Amino acid sequence: MNESQDPTALKQAALQEIQEAGDLDALQQCRVRWLGKKGPLTALLRSLGSMSPEERKAFGQDVNAAKQAVQAAIDSRKTELEAAALDAQLENERVDVTLPGTHGPSGGLHLLTKVTNRLLDVFQSLGYDVVTGPELETEHYNFSALNFPPEHPARDEQDTFWTEDGRLLRTHTSPMQVRYMEQHKPPFKVVVPGKVFRNEAVDATHEAQFHQLEALVVGERVTMADLKGAIQEMADALFGEGTKTRLQPSFFPFVEPGAEFAIWWTHPKTGKEEWLELGGCGMVHPNVFKAAGYEGVTGFAFGFGIERLAMVPYGVPDIRWFYQSDLRVLDQFRGSL
Repeated sequence: MNESQDPTALKQAALQEIQEAGDLDALQQCRVRWLGKKGPLTALLRSLGSMSPEERKAFGQDVNAAKQAVQAAIDSRKTELEAAALDAQLENERVDVTLPGTHGPSGGLHLLTKVTNRLLDVFQSLGYDVVTGPELETEHYNFSALNFPPEHPARDEQDTFWTEDGRLLRTHTSPMQVRYMEQHKPPFKVVVPGKVFRNEAVDATHEAQFHQLEALVVGERVTMADLKGAIQEMADALFGEGTKTRLQPSFFPFVEPGAEFAIWWTHPKTGKEEWLELGGCGMVHPNVFKAAGYEGVTGFAFGFGIERLAMVPYGVPDIRWFYQSDLRVLDQFRGSL
């Protein structure tokens, strides 16, 4: 019997080649070469028909044992190669957690949100409750209950966004004065932040939507002096102790007497000292109390635009920049306040 017909010799040759297979493709080629239809071990099985029964039994056992040994070696080598491939993949994908990470861009609060939050912190520290109201209002709460006569120009379509069902987008946060008083009994102190809408020509200082913050205080024997004191407390908290404030007479339908209030401040960019007009204020008009069903009380209210409180101190020259989502603008104020 020559070596090509010796199952033991063929097995040894196959086992050596299997051990030398460097990857799964080479191992598959070994399997086909030795165990395939044209492989030498398969050929030995086909030669059994020419042998005597005694020879066939012994030779067949040797050939099957060789095939089983070769198959077992292939399976074992496959497991080794798969584990090595996995180790190599893990090594290639390994992340060194001790290296500094790569930080993507992070978001931040909008400047208007920051200014609003700062205002609410101040008023809450002064004992005010924060309340909110609907942006879609009725004519009653937005105008009539606040002592706006039917002929008042603010009711014109050129100033107000009306809906087809007769409601409107609120033009100020003042409707919450009546809404809150209808549901609560004095004394109380509330502050109302929110978005308002007016049908205006948009330019650097005017927008069709903007934000206001309004305060309302109602109780017994509340006077103009209390109003002046509240504005002074707000100014001290926002701009520092001893900030000068002033009231100038003005007219608003829902207060009597009414005034505009301002603070004396130093512009952070120019260093110039000047009066900064913030908003309107006054004692709540008796007709407003009447609309809410109140008797025997007094109160004051004041409010102002949040955009103005952000534009002037932070040097924003165009109100439209607040709503254009331009990161070149917004990123400048990420660390403000």
